[in-house]
Amino acid sequence: MHAPAAIQLSFVIPLCNEEDTLRPLFEQIKATVEDQQLGSFEVIFIDDGSTDDSWEQLTALKQAHPDNVSALRFRRNQGKAAALAAGFAAVKGEIVVSMDADLQDEPTEIPKFIKKLNEGYDCVSGWKQLRQDPLGKTLPSRVFNWATAAASGVKIHDFNCGFKAYRAEAIQSLDLYGELHRYIPVLLSAEGFTTAEIPVEHHRRTHGISKYGWTRLIKGGLDLMTVIVLTRYLKRPGHFFGGFGLCSGSLGFLILAGLSVQKIFWQINIGGRPLFFLGILLLLLGMQLISTGLLGELIHFNRSGANTNSNRITDRL
Repeated sequence: MHAPAAIQLSFVIPLCNEEDTLRPLFEQIKATVEDQQLGSFEVIFIDDGSTDDSWEQLTALKQAHPDNVSALRFRRNQGKAAALAAGFAAVKGEIVVSMDADLQDEPTEIPKFIKKLNEGYDCVSGWKQLRQDPLGKTLPSRVFNWATAAASGVKIHDFNCGFKAYRAEAIQSLDLYGELHRYIPVLLSAEGFTTAEIPVEHHRRTHGISKYGWTRLIKGGLDLMTVIVLTRYLKRPGHFFGGFGLCSGSLGFLILAGLSVQKIFWQINIGGRPLFFLGILLLLLGMQLISTGLLGELIHFNRSGANTNSNRITDRL
């Protein structure tokens, strides 16, 4: 009995209430893979708590294409990050492509991603230069992309684009939750993986409704803070808390020093002035932040074993 052939391509497609697009999306992916002779493939759909007939559509697809279709379903909506994490955990391919299920991505561009990966990159992200979305969706996205690039240092124009390709070993390092799927290039870059970006075509949505809007700026902003801490300060919490603590403490000290000079040389009453209490507050806050940073350093040191660097080794002769 022959062993099953290894899968070259895995497609991970999260969805929520996209019953009308699932079959045409699969057919387009299948036609592209076969026409371009990209090898064996699997499509993993993750139903993120749909309330329409998406699961029935996926069941029919699985019955019609048992070798190429897999489907997972959440009992309730868990978010795109959780859906992607479940899909990434199930892939078998050497190259993993993530796409949205709304038919706004163009499957015929899959070979472009693979070609870019073959240039030596670990992650290739799509860039929707001409977005076919309303202003209420594109404007928040532009603000988010600018802030993320400025804060992370990863020079990508479109972090929000769900059309991406990865080497399988790259996604194994990801721990996605919350809204962290937007920061996959940042998380991978922090682990030493290389990222690139290519322009992609973007179609206007013709089925269903968008699940995103201005509210994602708030969630995305909070998660951006989380990503910065995780990628820059996880191994040195003292620098994060200590930096803010020094600023706060120094400002508080300067305020109290100035008030003290007024009291000593000009006998100005400072006991009831709001500036006096602000100086005390800033000084105490600075001391607390510095103490928190030192405690974080002690906890990290206590948890670090002697073989910490062994986890960072990528090759051994």
